[in-house]
Amino acid sequence: MPRALITGGAGFLGSHLCDRLLREGWEVLCLDSLLTGDGVNLSQAREHPAFRFIQADVTHELPVEGSVDAVLHLASPASPVAYQRHPIETLRVGAVGTERALEIAERDGGTFLLTSTSEVYGDPKVHPQPEGYWGNVNPIGPRSMYDEAKRFAEALTMAYHRSHGLPVRIARIFNTYGPRMRRGDGRAVPAFIEQGLRGDPITVHGTGAQTRSLCHVDDLIEGLWRLLVSDTSGPVNLGNPEEVSVLQLANTIRSLTGDRSEIVLVDRPVDDPELRCPDISLARGALGWQPDISLAEGLERTIDWARRTWR
Repeated sequence: MPRALITGGAGFLGSHLCDRLLREGWEVLCLDSLLTGDGVNLSQAREHPAFRFIQADVTHELPVEGSVDAVLHLASPASPVAYQRHPIETLRVGAVGTERALEIAERDGGTFLLTSTSEVYGDPKVHPQPEGYWGNVNPIGPRSMYDEAKRFAEALTMAYHRSHGLPVRIARIFNTYGPRMRRGDGRAVPAFIEQGLRGDPITVHGTGAQTRSLCHVDDLIEGLWRLLVSDTSGPVNLGNPEEVSVLQLANTIRSLTGDRSEIVLVDRPVDDPELRCPDISLARGALGWQPDISLAEGLERTIDWARRTWR
């Protein structure tokens, strides 16, 4: 039975990845400080005999006994509300936390998978964004703690790969949504769903003309799994190449939730990207991966989960 360490495993993506690896026959060590993760997300995983939860901070010495075949490093605040509330912690987990996780992988000769982000492209001047694009990032702006933490994590990962021959995988994840997203985390999909289910006005930043590319979590986890078991180091974009404007997204969620309130336009945050869309040619060619779940179907699933869960 192969054995994996998943840092940030109690988070939105991490918990789904725990479930997937358990289904694939892996033993899973899930490590999370619960700064932004939630133990409720692990309800399904805890029922499996091959699962173990470790509450610990990845920036400290990791209490991992025995060897692991893979380290999947997902630990980090990931929403604007969370990383702006915890800026120092976000930078530390991207730097110190990434090195701690890399040290475990190097110690055991395991594969290291880093979940990076489309935020490394900043407010892009190239559209859609291929992996070879270096980005347009404000290194001292109000979002910089997350952008720069991930950019440094990528650089450190590749340094270990080149210096120590460590097998690595880097995924650049674009906007992902689905069950287990946190309420009030500042991202558009959960914010619009919560407002729609309450019957409140849906608040859209700016004119709503800015675009996002939204991938359902089930599709995203399939991409991460394929990347892990591939021979591709990356970076590899994982996301849905079908763009939607934020205003279109708000209207769709308003309709699906039955909200009859108006849409209200509010000021846009500083450094909010105008465009965001992945070029997934590499993922298609190297991994045979592309998203299958339509936005309408994915939103219906997510809204149904929210109705049952958000009381």
